Amino acid sequence: MKFGDIFFELSLRSVRLNFTRSMLAAIGIVIGVVAISSMGMLGTNMQLEVKEQLSSSANTIVLSPDSVRMGAPGTAPSSSANSAITKTQLTKITTVTGQNGTVVPIYSTSSQFTINSLPGRGMVYGLDTSDIPAFLTLNDTYGKGTTNLGVNEVLVGSSIASNFGVTVGDRIKIGSVSSSARPELRIAGVLNARGTVADGVSTDNAIVVNSKWYTSQYGGKDEYNQVNIIVKDTDNIPDIEAAVDEKINTNPKKPAIRIRDASTLLATTTSTLSTVTTFIMAIGGISLVVAAVSIFNVMMMSVNERIQEIGILLSIGTERGEVRRMFLYEAFILGLLGATIGGICSLLIGYSVVDSMIGTTQYFFMFDSIVYVPLGMAIGIVVCIISGVYPAWKASNMDPIDALRSE
Repeated sequence: MKFGDIFFELSLRSVRLNFTRSMLAAIGIVIGVVAISSMGMLGTNMQLEVKEQLSSSANTIVLSPDSVRMGAPGTAPSSSANSAITKTQLTKITTVTGQNGTVVPIYSTSSQFTINSLPGRGMVYGLDTSDIPAFLTLNDTYGKGTTNLGVNEVLVGSSIASNFGVTVGDRIKIGSVSSSARPELRIAGVLNARGTVADGVSTDNAIVVNSKWYTSQYGGKDEYNQVNIIVKDTDNIPDIEAAVDEKINTNPKKPAIRIRDASTLLATTTSTLSTVTTFIMAIGGISLVVAAVSIFNVMMMSVNERIQEIGILLSIGTERGEVRRMFLYEAFILGLLGATIGGICSLLIGYSVVDSMIGTTQYFFMFDSIVYVPLGMAIGIVVCIISGVYPAWKASNMDPIDALRSE
């Protein structure tokens, strides 16, 4: 395409003379480009944010009891006796890990609680106080805290602290709100936000208690809900996992524990988010189908309005390919107009959507995210050109005599 080309100038003139109609037709392209680009950027930013959060616990191996096992096809799942990781298994895990990492046994349950007369519900994690600093840190915004918990002291997550107006030293009651004999404990600190983590300990809406208090309240001493291995060198993760599997899962058909790490959760989460993003973009692409019909209609109207012009061009020796190119130029101009406006709107709308739904735009201008803007624009332009193929073909195949006779 040459911008000095007379046929391009004729196409530009046609768009200019019917500017309102052309803009209305291009609106569909604008909407389609915005939908595809914004949803693509949102999905990519979600994936990048999740990857960043999961990477913070990439050095952790999570061991959980194989409490439910699927039976043979057509049969119901059967419960296993392995509802917890035992002290014997913990000893084996600690021996296998050796100096390569820190073994953190964890109790967990869900419970109601009350802070400042306000009820809530969250997870309760029981940890040995010496294990807490291995992967949890304190937020001193709410007061100077400590991870060296006494038996009747707790740490609360960042979401609980912000939602309930917590300060260090406040009291919290744990247990059913209908119970009159709930224990009251002192809040000894507030934990930093962790977000989505791969180690299975989501503390943002949780309470961390001394493991001694946990077992005295809920029982199940030395029966752990999960065990985390925080390794010193991530390169050793496969070897440690293999060693633990060999030591604990002595019966391959009936494994005693499940073993996973951040890479497993990351792959699953990324795949899920990618599928959802593609689906949402496909829905947004429907608007381009509607736009294609609108562009097709406008192009057919342009052909019908310019029959005599086409007849004159063909009668003076203009090649059919040049007539065809003239209408394809017009479709391209409509697509470029809609795609350009759509690209600008995508940046503005996409930025707002990402900021409001994810809470951060630190990944917005990364290549993996911003590439959806030119991609959406290119799709919009291609859709327009395809929509103009038949009208251009029809115009180029007119009989010049019949075209000149038309009124």
